[in-house]
Amino acid sequence: MRVIEVPGYVRGLIFDCDGTLVDSMPLHMRAWEHAVAFLGGCWDPEFFSSKKGMPEKHIVGLYNEYYGTEWDPEETVRVKHGFFHAHAELFQPIPHVVRIAREYCGRLPMAVASGGILEIVALELDSIGVGDCFSVILTADDAIRPKPAPDLFLEAARRLGVPPEACQVFEDGDLGLEAARAAGMLATDVR
Repeated sequence: MRVIEVPGYVRGLIFDCDGTLVDSMPLHMRAWEHAVAFLGGCWDPEFFSSKKGMPEKHIVGLYNEYYGTEWDPEETVRVKHGFFHAHAELFQPIPHVVRIAREYCGRLPMAVASGGILEIVALELDSIGVGDCFSVILTADDAIRPKPAPDLFLEAARRLGVPPEACQVFEDGDLGLEAARAAGMLATDVR
């Protein structure tokens, strides 16, 4: 198993959720594919892969721009979530990252900063048994600029009461890693 170190100067840990704590990205991609097929669109896995970490409604807006569709973001996301919930038993923890969350649970303040919505993030965290480890959970439901802006991570640090430079971020997406670096935090690529 891959081992990721937490340096001694770190006083707060911030985790992305999808693809970082939970191996849910394959299911997210299948759910997007289902929604696109349901709505009669063109399935482009590269397009959706490149948007990892963005709020789903924003992704639908970008899809509309790129493909000239006029899909309602609310309805599109509702279709995606229906498929996602129906297959939630497929969630798996990402062992080398979940090990860190469990090891530091109660020892360091920890947050989740995700581009997903709270309902899905909470479902995922609870399904892998780490939901109670995080005192702060920020999602697309919060009125905070999404990744690659550093705002989610900066707000997580503020709520944890830890200076940004003393935070370590665990991420699997390029946009999230960019956001962590822009926030002045230690960016750890878990891939």
